[in-house]
Amino acid sequence: MSCIASAFKALCLSLLFVVAVASRPTNRPKVFNVQRYGAKADGKTDNTNVFTNIWKNACTRKGGNSKIYVPKGMFYLGGVEFVGPCANKIEFAIDGTLLAPSNPRDIKKDTWIQFRYINNLIISGAGTLDGQGKESWPLNDCHKNPSCPKLAMTMGFAFVNNSRINGITSLNSKMGHFNFFSVHHFNITDVTITAPGNSPNTDGLKFGFCSNINISKTHIGTGDDCIAILSGTTNMDISDVNCGPGHGISVGSLGKNKEEKDVNGLTVRDIVFNGTSDGIRIKTWESSASEILVSNFVYENIQMINVGNPINIDQKYCPHPPCEKKGESHVQIQDLKLKNIYGTSTNKVAVNLQCSKSFPCKKVELIDINLENKGVEGGPSTAVCENVDGSACGKMVPQHCLN
Repeated sequence: MSCIASAFKALCLSLLFVVAVASRPTNRPKVFNVQRYGAKADGKTDNTNVFTNIWKNACTRKGGNSKIYVPKGMFYLGGVEFVGPCANKIEFAIDGTLLAPSNPRDIKKDTWIQFRYINNLIISGAGTLDGQGKESWPLNDCHKNPSCPKLAMTMGFAFVNNSRINGITSLNSKMGHFNFFSVHHFNITDVTITAPGNSPNTDGLKFGFCSNINISKTHIGTGDDCIAILSGTTNMDISDVNCGPGHGISVGSLGKNKEEKDVNGLTVRDIVFNGTSDGIRIKTWESSASEILVSNFVYENIQMINVGNPINIDQKYCPHPPCEKKGESHVQIQDLKLKNIYGTSTNKVAVNLQCSKSFPCKKVELIDINLENKGVEGGPSTAVCENVDGSACGKMVPQHCLN
């Protein structure tokens, strides 16, 4: 009798457990498949209005998360803005190709696809953002042509927090690929960014006034900076990134404008630069309009493969000479560690530390540097130091020149 009672009790508990599990609210998001809402995957129909309407429905939906899904296919999209705040977490999953207008004048904004004022956003998928930039690159001559057209960046994020990008590819942007302004707590992983090495100003990832950014497992090959870190950016971690072609991972340019803010807390580790013009690069304008601090940088475990300027601090930055000279740079660089930097340079000067006479670089630490000269100009690699104070230990090729 006791066995029957025990079995009945166990059965009741099992039924209660099943009922409890069944009654739990589902966390599955509502999926908005863009084709089911009228988007055409023919590569020529403009889907801007369809995508905008889908975003409004997904963003304002209450009672659960939303997922906008772009299936395989070619979806032509004019300039579009996705604006929050949203009532829920939202994912934009792209497995197809979003195709920009080939004519740059058909995008009336400075960014092709823009996200603004959103928290908890996910951009994911195995799809591609095709900027169709080839027609635009010959027009990118603003340094000598005041009447040059304004070209759109591929994707921008402004005032977007606690969000991430994972898995997508950006191809042939007209200007930069991804632009981030006032973005905080943002992760970027497994992203591929591609444009020819001679495509002008096609920066891969550009950050200004951002904080707590993590970039990992990403490949970037462009005609400009792989990653550009600008004014007001703090607490950034970059790891396991392949850069090339391009201009390296650059801090700056800094100091040109009055309202600039400090840049601090940068870690760059486990990076490969392959065939880039620069590797580690900090650039500040010689005639500064602002007095700011660049500090607490760590570069570690970095391989250079035929890089033009593997380590390059340039506080006399002048991209299009001649530049007006009104004094030394007022950007202070300090607390900079470079450890286990190795590989080959295509210039004889493999380490260039050209700091400001008015604000010399402080606390620069070199540990285990091994950069061989493989350029046309033969002989061993060399280092150049101007107005820099620091220390060196371990293997040192080229011989260091620190005070």
